[in-house]
Amino acid sequence: MYTASKERYTQMEYKRCGDSGLMFPKVSLGLWHNFGDTANFENMKKLCFTAFDNGITQFDLANNYGPEPGSAEKNFGRILKEDLGVYRDELIITTKAGYDMWEGPYGNWGSRKYLLASLDQSLKRMGLEYVDIFYHHRMDPETPLEETMGALASAVQSGKAIYVGLSNYDGPTLEKAAAILKELHCPFVINQNRYSIFDRTVEKNGLKDMAGKLKKGLITFSPLAQGQLTDRYLHGIPEDSRIRTDGRFLKESTLDEHRLDQIRKLNDLAAQRGEKLADMALGWLLHHDEVTSVLIGASKPQQILDNVKAISCAPFTEEELKLIDKISA
Repeated sequence: MYTASKERYTQMEYKRCGDSGLMFPKVSLGLWHNFGDTANFENMKKLCFTAFDNGITQFDLANNYGPEPGSAEKNFGRILKEDLGVYRDELIITTKAGYDMWEGPYGNWGSRKYLLASLDQSLKRMGLEYVDIFYHHRMDPETPLEETMGALASAVQSGKAIYVGLSNYDGPTLEKAAAILKELHCPFVINQNRYSIFDRTVEKNGLKDMAGKLKKGLITFSPLAQGQLTDRYLHGIPEDSRIRTDGRFLKESTLDEHRLDQIRKLNDLAAQRGEKLADMALGWLLHHDEVTSVLIGASKPQQILDNVKAISCAPFTEEELKLIDKISA
């Protein structure tokens, strides 16, 4: 039987989600990879226990995480039932709906029918009465924003979610959605978006600035660009890398000579700072005032221990920040 470390809250720093009362750990654990039915269950448990023992209280899921879709929630639910559930009130458990989940016209996008049905399914898979945050996973160009936001508000009103969030939105749509949720008195606290040294989409589409303006949190996924911002690819592509074994989210064509040169230059800068590349990449995100937390993935417990060190990353000089921008351009 798992017993959490008594020192768990001394390993982590926490930051408020915008101007809400909710605090996030600066490093959170995502279950996008390595928690599906193709992964080892005992390793999943070790990943969760290592995270919580080091102050990571936020566990991020979605209805379609797997493979197969739903299996990450099912496996995490088993971990909760067998071990972590006694610490439920110390955990922030989140899930999402918005991508293709089941066949037919009602298992995708942002309709009220899809979102509320999906939330019920997610709660059943995890064995929970509520999630702490329910996200709409992506913008829906066809469904009225009022309908989608109304569904999120209903999730809170029904007691099945405490807060709501938006994922993969842009700045203008975030502004409109936030105004609707405010009218509905719905506690919207966090945005979840891809952001890294190599992916500056949130800087270009206005999301980052708007999150700051509206005083909403921002949690970033793929902060290490699917492993590119680590020392894993300094000498090319290892045979056991995700590119070779999976290839769904990081293509071999991405790691051309230009990208490999960028990785090596960033690694050199990190070495000059006395850090590993991954530490610097996570620290770079956390130095932005708008960023509440970085959402890491892991296949081994040691990766979690390594990533937690990012909260102690050295401050950046203006010259270092300019050099990072130049290298990554």
